[in-house]
Amino acid sequence: METQDLEKLRKEALVEVAAASPETIEAIRVAYLGRKGSLTEILKSLGSLPPDDRRSLGNQANNVRRELEEALNHRVQVLEKESLEARLASEAIDISLPGRSVHLGSRHVLSQTIREIEDIFTGLGYGIVDTREIETEYYNFTALNTPEYHPARTLQGTYYVDAPPVDEKQGRMLLRTQTSPAQIRVMEQQKPPIFVIVPGKVYRPDVADATHSPMFHQVEGLAVGEGITFGDLKGTLEHFCHKMFGPERAVRLRPHFFPFTEPSTEVDVQCIRCGGSGCRICSHTGWLEIMGAGMIDPNVFAMVGYDPDKISGFAFGMGPDRIAMLKYDMSDIRMFFENDVRFLAQFS
Repeated sequence: METQDLEKLRKEALVEVAAASPETIEAIRVAYLGRKGSLTEILKSLGSLPPDDRRSLGNQANNVRRELEEALNHRVQVLEKESLEARLASEAIDISLPGRSVHLGSRHVLSQTIREIEDIFTGLGYGIVDTREIETEYYNFTALNTPEYHPARTLQGTYYVDAPPVDEKQGRMLLRTQTSPAQIRVMEQQKPPIFVIVPGKVYRPDVADATHSPMFHQVEGLAVGEGITFGDLKGTLEHFCHKMFGPERAVRLRPHFFPFTEPSTEVDVQCIRCGGSGCRICSHTGWLEIMGAGMIDPNVFAMVGYDPDKISGFAFGMGPDRIAMLKYDMSDIRMFFENDVRFLAQFS
């Protein structure tokens, strides 16, 4: 082995390495630097040379080995970079293309209806309040001017919690039968003016049928301040009805009785199905009852320490379940709670 042969091997190896592909790079490394590679064989044969030649050729061979290893490592890095760039180019995302739409479902029709009610009243400046579903007799009945002999306070009208009374004033615990207890809690916590609505679940021991459910929803409304009149109540409810059912829908208020309002009224809208001419849905009256309302009774103001000679206000309560049934022409309230996908898909 002479210096010229080693130089020739070096040049040939460098040329092959420079032209190597991902498929051939490992084979070239083995051919020159493997256990039986050309350069390895040269290094093994140095032991038979005279000491001076062995030292000279050994240094040259080691230099060639280091140069080849550096060239191989560099070529590997170049090939990996080229592979990455090619992959990035082929897998590039065109951000100008429209994305794939993924159907994630939608809000339940009751949630949609409650959200629509909330939007109407927040547009009028009302806030939204969320209060407890387990109440006491005081807040659910007594503070709302409902006497002890009222039939709503019996076991036929209320779910009572099997627990000792809180105290003599608060009475027994119960599942709220209405969202009206929020009236008292809100007025106890802040001074007028107050403009809030209270959406939530309520409970009554009704047998489930097409128009009744032991659990349903209500939205309570409360407006309290100086100089609030029945005319303000009428204008507010007409605005709501026109927003919810359409500006062409006629609205009427009928005298009624509620323990915590005086005067009280029930609110009807023109039948959505027949337009007022009379049909099965409206019992051939042309009208559909959607809520109760009235001016807050002075006795209720006295319960929270308001002066009824200075403060006035109104309250109203509606059932989103009934409003949704009327708006979407549904005949059975149980459909809201049965999770039938065929029914839910209609509102997605």
